Amino acid sequence: MLEKKMEPELFEGERLDEIGFGGLTLVQKPEEFCYGVDAVILADFAAKYARRSFRAAIDLGTGTGIIPLILSYKTEIPKITGIEVQKDSFGRAMRNTKNNGLEGRVSFIHGDVKDFRTGWGKDLQGSCDLVTSNPPYTAGNSGLTSSNPAKLIARHETTADLEDFMKCAAWLLRDKGEFFMVHRPSRIVDICCLGRQHGLEVKELQFVSPNREGKPNILLVHMVKGGGREAKMLPPLYVYDMEGNYTPELLEAYR
Repeated sequence: MLEKKMEPELFEGERLDEIGFGGLTLVQKPEEFCYGVDAVILADFAAKYARRSFRAAIDLGTGTGIIPLILSYKTEIPKITGIEVQKDSFGRAMRNTKNNGLEGRVSFIHGDVKDFRTGWGKDLQGSCDLVTSNPPYTAGNSGLTSSNPAKLIARHETTADLEDFMKCAAWLLRDKGEFFMVHRPSRIVDICCLGRQHGLEVKELQFVSPNREGKPNILLVHMVKGGGREAKMLPPLYVYDMEGNYTPELLEAYR
């Protein structure tokens, strides 16, 4: 049940944004990190598969909680949890729950994804119907780094790496549970190999491009724990048309 919204509490450098889903708002700090279109399309991608029987969902590396908030609007899942390692982002996520009157349905845990067996997730094995993740895209030993610690952790594998996220998802999911992830196309081989290694079978892949003339720069992945070996390539998704406007498909993700 949606509880009464609280007046937003903002600290220095923070802003309050309307995210476009049923009046939901999000506190974020641009100096550190703001969510992008990849989080929106991932949440929409996952929501399309959420069934009425689903009782619990977890978002790994949730940041300020954008994906749990969108899932709360797009699905009927009664228990949605976000896991976040950065203390300040976790604090904003907690305030976002309170500001939007979602306490009791959306909650957050301050913890590292790689500590799932012995820490926050030790009692959650096989407890989830759906897991989502928008993990850091860049391997810890490659790519340009940021002098801002918050941005560095959000963009680079400085704490948990891709395999940690996938092992964690496999631990949390029940048999035939659904895992949805957004990543870079360049990691497609790693994703497929690590998934199978840890019992997550790729079912669908979708490339996302800025427009019809641009190369794909985002990859959406749908995996099933204990699923059969049959993968399907979905039609490509384009973010903008050639006039620079969101495509109808992208606009649909914001509904």
